[in-house]
Amino acid sequence: MARKKSAANIVVGLDIGTSKIAAIVGKLKANGEIEVLGMGTYPSKGLKKGVVVNIDSTVDSIQRAIDEAERMSGYEVSSVYVGIAGSHINSFNSTGMVAIRSQEVTDDDILRVIDAARTQAIPGDQKVLHILPQEYSIDNQDGIREPVGMSGVRLEAKVHMVTGSLSAALNITKCVERCGLQVNDIILEQLASSESVLSEDEKELGVCLVDIGGGTTDIAVFYQGAIRHTAVIPVAGDQVTNDIAVALRTPSPAAEAIKRKYACALPQLIATDEEIEVPSVGDRPARCLSRRTLVEVVEPRYEELFQLIQAELRRSGFEGMMAAGVVLTGGSAKVEGAIELAEEVFNMPVRLGIPQDLQGLKDEVTDPAFATTVGLLIYAREHTAYEPGHEPSPLKSNQTSVLRRMKDWFNKSF
Repeated sequence: MARKKSAANIVVGLDIGTSKIAAIVGKLKANGEIEVLGMGTYPSKGLKKGVVVNIDSTVDSIQRAIDEAERMSGYEVSSVYVGIAGSHINSFNSTGMVAIRSQEVTDDDILRVIDAARTQAIPGDQKVLHILPQEYSIDNQDGIREPVGMSGVRLEAKVHMVTGSLSAALNITKCVERCGLQVNDIILEQLASSESVLSEDEKELGVCLVDIGGGTTDIAVFYQGAIRHTAVIPVAGDQVTNDIAVALRTPSPAAEAIKRKYACALPQLIATDEEIEVPSVGDRPARCLSRRTLVEVVEPRYEELFQLIQAELRRSGFEGMMAAGVVLTGGSAKVEGAIELAEEVFNMPVRLGIPQDLQGLKDEVTDPAFATTVGLLIYAREHTAYEPGHEPSPLKSNQTSVLRRMKDWFNKSF
């Protein structure tokens, strides 16, 4: 079947994860909704903890996921929005201040004040990924979200800056381009996930998003409608799989299958006499073991992960500002008992984050494992000026200047 050329309103999210590559093709509709046309997934073989370690293997995995998404959607994919994660990600809050030139705040003043806020020394091997406005103040009047048109003498801006390894970003871009695709933008994965699973009320009250993937656990804290803190913890689902493989003496692929089907993070949720079949290594026959043995391996690892997250929140100073609690998402958040265990550790409400408000093949992607990929589509919608009958105008691209990127964030964040 011949595939159609990518239309103006077709966007593609590409999640290059440690355990899987996922691509989703979506159509931007005139009413602002997103229709899922197709998706493709393939095991990721060239990444470790979110970072490319084998370009050829990564290119092959991306190509296979894209091919499957093209077959399902019927469209050729020419450009993608890509997620980035890994322990190389750093973030910090910064403040800038400028004089208002004409006694009334203009867009140019916004660009200048955010440019002043970004004048922080960052290592030469780091690249600015995002500059996210939090709030503005005019002549000591704080808490302003939309300052354009207001009168004053001095304008201040508080922003959250996210940086990542330049080489990591270049390697991801290289892998995508070797598949014949253009990179529209590289987006922090927990920022993308927040677009698909968090409500505006949660962001306003204060919420912590925890995206538990295969290689890393990504954290984002929102308060008063703006992102306040981001972090990456290099412990995630793959460590659980490795523990199962070692403890049960079974191959890693079998350990992953056992984790997905039988793993539980709380012993009291399973029957004491329940048994599971565990494949052995080599030609040895499979064995039957108590499922409780598996739980005794899984529970400590998840408890350790939640304690690491809690420690990070305490270091950030935002632990007491999350009235909406914690939202767990990502493929490794689906383990039975993870929500209940997280509530015990965090001592606050916890829910599972599932992508919402989609059309088309929504049943295929309404899963925490696709929170980032769906979020990339939503991000693309929010950062693409599309009008029916006209070519889209990307407000952000890998060639876009830093000031254009900041102006886009100003326009879309509030």
